[in-house]
Amino acid sequence: MRGIIAGPADLTLRIPYCPDDARAGPPGLLKAIRARRKRGHLLNLDRMLLHSPAFAEGWNGIFGAIRSRLSLNPRLRELAILSVAALNRSDYEWIHHEAEFFVAGGTREQFEALKDPGAALADQKRFGDAERATLALACEMTTNVAVTDTTVKRVRAVLPDAQVVELIGTIAAYNMASRFLVATGVEPEEGT
Repeated sequence: MRGIIAGPADLTLRIPYCPDDARAGPPGLLKAIRARRKRGHLLNLDRMLLHSPAFAEGWNGIFGAIRSRLSLNPRLRELAILSVAALNRSDYEWIHHEAEFFVAGGTREQFEALKDPGAALADQKRFGDAERATLALACEMTTNVAVTDTTVKRVRAVLPDAQVVELIGTIAAYNMASRFLVATGVEPEEGT
């Protein structure tokens, strides 16, 4: 593990990956997962999830929706995801969302600041109101689970309710993802 985020979790692959071929799972599921991936290659995450095809199918559905079907601004989505990755010390998640953050309009200065989401909360120079509200929600949901009324009101002041629900769901889902990645020891792919 490269240790991109300060104090990375001690990662050791705990369960072997499924093969990256037709033996990995049901053909329809493999086709659906490959359709979401660049060049159709399974990621190490996919190869871990495929130990349970039913779980892999549900995972592919929810993360496919988060990544491509929500009305939430992609910059806020990626800001939340990187915050969760940093707080949970999930280098895999961090590595896979770095490029997405820039594509969504994030800056290099913001990216560097996100290595410490708690400090980024007060950074009015690099982050606007909606971004700082997103950071507050991601920090509270990730570190405390419980969210204060003040934070919910802050987020609702800058986003419509549908996007508030999507943001909460995104943060919850990526907390699940980072915890799964760290617990199973999924390693970043070669070349990422």
